[in-house]
Amino acid sequence: MIKAVFFDIDDTLYDTSGFAKLARRAALNVMVDAGLPLSTDEAYKILREIIDEYGSNYDKHFNVLTKRIFGEEKPLLIALGMITYHNVKFALLRLFPQTTATLIYLKKQGYDLGVISNGITIKQWEKLIRLDLHHFFDHVITSEEAGAEKPDKHIFECALEKMECDAEKCVMIGNKFSEDILGAVNIGMSAILVNSELKESEKEYIKENCIKIDVISHIGELKDIL
Repeated sequence: MIKAVFFDIDDTLYDTSGFAKLARRAALNVMVDAGLPLSTDEAYKILREIIDEYGSNYDKHFNVLTKRIFGEEKPLLIALGMITYHNVKFALLRLFPQTTATLIYLKKQGYDLGVISNGITIKQWEKLIRLDLHHFFDHVITSEEAGAEKPDKHIFECALEKMECDAEKCVMIGNKFSEDILGAVNIGMSAILVNSELKESEKEYIKENCIKIDVISHIGELKDIL
């Protein structure tokens, strides 16, 4: 019997991908207007390369961008980019339609709720607070805190220890097969993939390794499984 339910945050509880691109392009538009000697499309291409190189949780993408273009950091442009990015991001921050109702339902059913997320601890808490979700979760475990990123077993072990629950009594909900689903399954937890479709290679892996997971199209379907 499942006693604890863990969630990923980005693209699981709310739409990260939808707003991130818009916020970044808005920031670059302002930077271009203020003197960045590129078109927004050209700057966005470089920014994407920087994000891929440093990771999405790195907090100095605009610093690196200006240094690559000018050979040195440009504080004014960096500040303009950062402020615009955060203003647009928070303006567009929206939960998936059934997130709050599902969390309320799970709490009423007596489940302990937690978060397992790759990222910086303060940033992850900031997201949950701005989304007004922080009060639902008993524990929030981040890769910064655990010293390991999903799918590494250690971050899941930290989560189980904090929740004081055995792996077989826990389920992980996430949108990334390799990080959320395999990470959970490899430690003995159940797993549910949400807001994502399995690739053919992933289907083959599941079949070859006799892995049992559930796949749902939106978070509201958890009510029918748990």
